[in-house]
Amino acid sequence: MTAVKKPKPNNLWSIVTMKCPRCRRGPMFNDSNAYRKLKLSHIFDMPEHCPVCNQKYDLENGFWYGTGYVSYALAVAISVATFVAWFVLIGVSTEDNRIFWWLGLNILFLIVIQPWLMRISRVLYIRFFVSYDEDFEKHKPTEFDF
Repeated sequence: MTAVKKPKPNNLWSIVTMKCPRCRRGPMFNDSNAYRKLKLSHIFDMPEHCPVCNQKYDLENGFWYGTGYVSYALAVAISVATFVAWFVLIGVSTEDNRIFWWLGLNILFLIVIQPWLMRISRVLYIRFFVSYDEDFEKHKPTEFDF
């Protein structure tokens, strides 16, 4: 009898749905919706290990400090994208306050998406250190001993 192979999960979809980088199946956060509880203290509630492949999420003490750089880069990219969209659709003029309207709406938009932005930063950051393993059932999870 031949073993049935599970289909390989899509990389982009596993990032958007915030799944484990090693197996792309297990959830990285206890609650999949960052806005459900609306308590800032529960945005980062994560299991210690992936429930599917047993990959440890917090690889070392202070591991998640690097997500600040990823979050900053994403905020800049989003701001550039909204500015380009504003420039193309509405335009920028020195004769009125359209640039200040964009600035205010961009700040408001970044505040609203901040919980999602912080979570997706964690998902992207851990992918720099933990890669996908198609045969994760046969191999041990990545461990770092610093």
